[in-house]
Amino acid sequence: MKKILLAILATAAFFTACEEWQPVGTLKYSEPEELPLITDADMAGYGQRITIKDLCGRYVNGTPLKLESGWIKGQVISNDASGNIYRSLYIQDETGGIEIKTGRTNSSNEYKMGQWLYVKLSGLTLGMYGFKTGNYGGQGMIQLGLTDQSGAYETAYIDIPLIVDSHILKGEMGEPVAPVKLTAAQLPGKNDTQATNKYIGTLVELEGLKYGNEIFTLIYLSYSQDTKAATNRIFLTEQTWGITTWGLSKEKMGKLLEAGTWDEAYVGSGNETHGKVGDHRTVGGINGATYGDIERNAYSVSHYFKMGATDIQVRSSGYARFADVEIDPGILSGANAVNFTGILTMYQGSIQFTLLDLDGVVKVQ
Repeated sequence: MKKILLAILATAAFFTACEEWQPVGTLKYSEPEELPLITDADMAGYGQRITIKDLCGRYVNGTPLKLESGWIKGQVISNDASGNIYRSLYIQDETGGIEIKTGRTNSSNEYKMGQWLYVKLSGLTLGMYGFKTGNYGGQGMIQLGLTDQSGAYETAYIDIPLIVDSHILKGEMGEPVAPVKLTAAQLPGKNDTQATNKYIGTLVELEGLKYGNEIFTLIYLSYSQDTKAATNRIFLTEQTWGITTWGLSKEKMGKLLEAGTWDEAYVGSGNETHGKVGDHRTVGGINGATYGDIERNAYSVSHYFKMGATDIQVRSSGYARFADVEIDPGILSGANAVNFTGILTMYQGSIQFTLLDLDGVVKVQ
């Protein structure tokens, strides 16, 4: 009887094992079908085509606009491969350029430089980032995104793949857009937007700039605290503060902090100060650090350059692949001028320049 039972169990185990180790299917599936490229005719059911200039002309400061119809068309001019543009893309037509806050990373794999994109506007929101009132302020950048439910910004990232794919449609591949060489007279003023200066938000080349021996970056003691509180802010400006790289990675920021480079910088904003960075020097601290209560993080840096009498802030993210690359000493010393190719943007009435990568930096001999 035991032998019969053992035989039954062995047979069951055999069939169980066979069930668990069935051969993997080797059928070859066809490649996913490519969606047909969109043409102007395909957009006939979505209202009228609107130029980027005319679209931006609909925006009124401080009033985000929920769009109901129409579409725009433009060529891709941005590339996020270097990490200096994040979760957004820029397109431009014959009248100007605009940022679309897709919320996607690695978008350069999806949207190629020079490709025509069609954007259905219904359901999207037109808003601005970087506007500041007063004599020392000015216009920012008009953007496309969704309504920011938090109210912190005028537009939010689209983020949702279904909405991105149903609103941003691919057209034919065109030749990459050639940057326009701008003269000082063509640069925007502090009250210009994409509706009044066609070069804002577009790919341009600026020639013969000289280093201005000044940077700007805003550092927080702690990202977990209120980033708008004066007690949590350190403004580095009006000199270079020992920063000779395009941006600040977390590692580079920590090294400059620990070296005491910023000890004389004030904590605070405006006329409200709360001591200096050097006051936070401690004995011991995290991993032996002497500033244990100041959080290490990556930070964007704006280096000031002069184009004639106009200040140009060349802004690089602390997360860019080239953040810790040293700027050429000849450029920093003023012995050499420099040409830049990138996207011209505005922030609080000042010109900010966004590099796509370091190929857009050419030292003039």
